[in-house]
Amino acid sequence: MKDTRNGAHTQQQLNSTGGEASPPAPAGSDGIDRRNFLSCMAWAGTGLLWTMAGGVPSSRLFAATDGASGTAANHTPAGAGFSFVQISDSHIGFNKAANQDVTGTLKLALDKINRLPVAPDLLLHTGDISHSSKPAEFDTAQQLIQGARVGQTFYVPGEHDTASDDGVLYHERFGKGTLGSGWYSFTHKDVHFVGLNNSLQIDAMGKLGGEQLAWLKADLASLPVSTPIVIFAHIPLWMVYPNWGWGTQDGAEALSYLKPFGSVTVLNGHIHQVVQKVEGNVVFHTATSTAFPQPAPGEAPNPGPMVVPAGKLQSVLGVTEVKYVSRRSHLAIVDASLGGEV
Repeated sequence: MKDTRNGAHTQQQLNSTGGEASPPAPAGSDGIDRRNFLSCMAWAGTGLLWTMAGGVPSSRLFAATDGASGTAANHTPAGAGFSFVQISDSHIGFNKAANQDVTGTLKLALDKINRLPVAPDLLLHTGDISHSSKPAEFDTAQQLIQGARVGQTFYVPGEHDTASDDGVLYHERFGKGTLGSGWYSFTHKDVHFVGLNNSLQIDAMGKLGGEQLAWLKADLASLPVSTPIVIFAHIPLWMVYPNWGWGTQDGAEALSYLKPFGSVTVLNGHIHQVVQKVEGNVVFHTATSTAFPQPAPGEAPNPGPMVVPAGKLQSVLGVTEVKYVSRRSHLAIVDASLGGEV
């Protein structure tokens, strides 16, 4: 891996919390119109495997099975590049009614990753590793995540990781070698990954700030426009629901730097539910938490941990797995919960 650490959104918006949908066409099918495919996505608590190859991301359902054998159908097509996984919002240290065993559900997520037939190259954690940024919480998370069967793990901070000490402990554990408050980039097998910190302002919406934006612009300007880009940050870069602070106030400027690129994937957490959108060359995907769900935008007086029946909890928690596959012209996003089989 080459490490380079020195270095208007309304078209299609889907919220998956609590909804149901008819099963879509198989994720591997060629010719799927990605906007129509996304319009079918309305499941709660989901996760997926992404594969990146030839500049185009595609995905496969964790629980997809081979009809003949019943085994996991996670076969990588010829010429495929690699896969990576995203987990988010582990909130180690949280212990309230919404989930009194967040360590256990994080372990379930990691066990699901470890049962994949092919080990992902990378694991991206999109923030809120801890609930109170305490040393013991970071210790527990780090020990568990180190057991993931992946090539390398990368982190970005959430507001729960930095609020108590301005991120000092987070940076000691997870941010070594990053710039500023924790941003960086790296290139893996021709795909350029950019980790951002947009948790700089937690009393309103997320914020990147001028220094980080200037760095991002320069970082992207050095790349050919044919380079596939994956942006990952904690708070959504686009305005999911401003009334609850679910957006990044200067995110539009960051997204403007991505317009020249032909393939851009933006991965976030923070809102603990799947919300997806395709706008031009950019695919947006927020992940579920491994800890607890939150209500859908506007469906409660305020955001926050949402209690669901005990038997339903795993269905609203998830992992995102990303496949980058060569010679695919369309993006297919399919999700599966922690409660499903791999």
